[in-house]
Amino acid sequence: MFTEVEQEQLIEKLEIFKIQGRDKRGRKILRIIGKFFPARNLSVEVVNKYLAEKIFPELEKRPFAVVYVHTDVEKSENFPGVSALRSFYDAIPVKVRENLEAVYFLHPGLQARLFLATFGRFIFSGGLYGKLRYVSRVDNLWEHVRRNEIGMPEFVYDHDEDLEYRPMMDYGLESDHARVYGDAPAVDSPVTMYSMRCIS
Repeated sequence: MFTEVEQEQLIEKLEIFKIQGRDKRGRKILRIIGKFFPARNLSVEVVNKYLAEKIFPELEKRPFAVVYVHTDVEKSENFPGVSALRSFYDAIPVKVRENLEAVYFLHPGLQARLFLATFGRFIFSGGLYGKLRYVSRVDNLWEHVRRNEIGMPEFVYDHDEDLEYRPMMDYGLESDHARVYGDAPAVDSPVTMYSMRCIS
C-alpha cells in the first residue's frame, strides 16, 4: 500500500474526480472516471480525506450533478467494494448531499444494473438512488450535459463504437470479454454469443 501522500498524489494525477463543465440546467458537474480508480492502492480514509478537502468545498453552495463513467470497470481492479462505497457515501456532508440533483451513470452494463438494483437502496439513501439515470451511449449523455465542457477519455468513445457494432453488449446479452470473441466476426460461429457467455 502506498503512503497517504502517495495515494493523494495518485488521485490527483489520475484525475479520478474532477469538477468540470455544466449540465444543460447549468449545474456544475463532478466527473468520476471509474476505470481510473486504483482500488487496490487507495484506502477509504485517504479517498474520503481527499474528497473532503479538494472536492466537497466546491459543491456545498449550489446544486450539482455527477457524471460517473463506468466504462471498462473491472471488479477486481477498479471496484472499491460495497463497504467502501457505503463509507464514501456516508462521508458526504449533508449540504453536499442536498445539492446533488442528478447522477448520470454512463455505460452501466448488465452487472452494474443488477448490482444497483439489488444493493443500491441499501448502500445509498432512497433520495440518491432515485436521482440515478442510466446512460447507455455518450451521444445520449449530450442530451443532459454540455458537450464541449466535459472531457472524456478516448477509451470511452472506443467503447461506444464497439456498442454500435455489437448493440447486444448494452444489455449484457453479448460479452465484451476478449476471450469470448477475440477478433473473430460476430456471426461466423454457430453458437450464439449469449450461450458462449454463459459457458465461459
